[in-house]
Amino acid sequence: MKPAVSPIGLDYLASALGNKGYQVDLLDLCFAADFRKPIDDYFKKNSPVVVGITVRNTDDCYFQSGDFFLPQIKQITNHLKLKTNAPLVLGGVGFSIMPEQILSYCGINLGIRGDGEGTFVRLVEKIISGEVITSEDYADLPGLVWVNKGKYQSNPPQFIDLDEIILPNRDFVDNRRYFKEGGQGGIETKRGCNQRCIYCADPVAKGKKIRLRSPKKVVAEIKNLLNQGIDCFHTCDSEFNLPEEHAKAVCREIIGQKINTKIKWYAYCSPAPFSDELAKLMKKAGCAGIDFGVDSGSPKILKILKRNFGVEEIKNTAKLCHQYGITFMYDLLLGGPGETRETVRETIKLMKRVSPDRIGVMLGVRVYPGTELARRMGRLEGEKDKKGYQGEKQGLYGNKGRLIGDLPKRQGDSFLSPTFYLSPELGRDIDRYILDLIAGDERFFFSARKDSQNYNYNQNQILIRALKEGYKGAYWDILRRWSTT
Repeated sequence: MKPAVSPIGLDYLASALGNKGYQVDLLDLCFAADFRKPIDDYFKKNSPVVVGITVRNTDDCYFQSGDFFLPQIKQITNHLKLKTNAPLVLGGVGFSIMPEQILSYCGINLGIRGDGEGTFVRLVEKIISGEVITSEDYADLPGLVWVNKGKYQSNPPQFIDLDEIILPNRDFVDNRRYFKEGGQGGIETKRGCNQRCIYCADPVAKGKKIRLRSPKKVVAEIKNLLNQGIDCFHTCDSEFNLPEEHAKAVCREIIGQKINTKIKWYAYCSPAPFSDELAKLMKKAGCAGIDFGVDSGSPKILKILKRNFGVEEIKNTAKLCHQYGITFMYDLLLGGPGETRETVRETIKLMKRVSPDRIGVMLGVRVYPGTELARRMGRLEGEKDKKGYQGEKQGLYGNKGRLIGDLPKRQGDSFLSPTFYLSPELGRDIDRYILDLIAGDERFFFSARKDSQNYNYNQNQILIRALKEGYKGAYWDILRRWSTT
C-alpha cells in the first residue's frame, strides 16, 4: 500500500525475539519495485531457520475499488518456497481475521492468530532445538494454526498482558524512512475491543477483551521514536478512549514527561465516552486531530449496527471539539442492514448541522468471517439463516462490485476476497443520491463508484504528492489541509 504505513507489529516482534538472544533480519518489501530481487539477494547470502511473513491487510476494505492484496502475497510466498526450505509462518492483523482460509489460499502450513510476540518466540525455540516436532508440540502453542492429519487445526489464542510481551525499543524497522514516506509513526496504547459492532473484525483479530499498556511504557516508546526524529503519531488502538480513564492516564503521562509540546498525534475515538476532561487533556497533550467512527446519524441504523452511542453523544463530541479547538472528523459507514434513502438523508443532515472539519463517507460494508454481519448473511460455512435475514443476501457484492451470484460459490462462502454488503433498499443510483445530498460541500470525502478521484487512502496520488512536499499527520487531515492551500 502507498503511502507506506510503518509495520509496528514487526518492531514489537523483533524486540521480543532479540530479547531472547535470536538474530533477526528484516526483509522489507514495501519499497521494492520488484519483490523478487531483494528476496533473491538475501537468500544468496543467508539461511534463516524460520521465515515469518506479516499480512497486515487482506484488501483495501473499499467497495469502490475492491483491491485484493492476497494474490500478490501468494506470489511472494510461492517465490520464498523456491529459495528456502525453512518453515514459513504467516501472521499479522489481516491474517488473524481468517487464518485457515489464508493459509489454504497460500498453501502454507503454519500461522499465528492474535499476539505473535509470545507464541512465535516459543515456536522458534522448538524449531531451533532440532527435535522432531510432533502434533503434541504444536498443540501447546496459543494461537498457532497448523496442519494436523491433513486438516488445519487452530489453537485458541492467548491474549496476555501487553507489558509482558511488548518492549518499547522501536529500533528494528526503518522508522525514519516510513515517517518520511508515510507522514506518521504508529503506537499502540492497548489491544482488543469489547464493543459489539456487527461488522467489525477487530475483536476477531485482537480479542474481545481490552488489554491496556502502562502509560509510562507507552510514553517511553514515543520518546524512543522522538529520538529517531519522528514527532507525529497516530494511535493504532481500535478506540483510544476505551476505556476513558486509561486515555486520560496516557495524556497525563505525556504532559508529565513534558513532551506534549514536542509532538503532535491523532487518534481513533468512539463518540462515547468522551468527556470535557478528556477533550481538554487530549488537547493539552498534543492531540492534533480525532477521527470518530460514528457510522450513521440515524438512531435506527446505530441500533442495528449495535453501536454503544446515539445522536446526542455525536453532538457532544462536536460541541467539545469545537470548544477546545480540536480538529475532528466523522467516518460514516453507509449501506448496512436496514439502510434506506431516508436514513442516509437523516445522517447527512446531522453531519451538516454539527459541522465537523471533515466527514468520510464509505458506501458498502466489508463482510468479514467471524462477525455478526457474516452470520447474518447465512452463507458462512454452510450456515443457514435462522433469524429471518433472507433478503440481505441480495445485497452481497464481490470483487469489483459484481453481485455475489456472479462469483464462484466458494468465494462467496469464505468472504476471503473482498465481499461487501449494500442494502438493496438504496437503489442502483445511490451514489448520485448521496452526491446530491452533499451538494458540493468540501467537508465530505466521497466519490461515486465510477469516479477517478476517491476517498481511499491506498494509492491516493494527492496524499503521495502532499507527503513528498513535507506534509505530516493523519491522512484525512493532510487531505483537509491540502484542500485549503
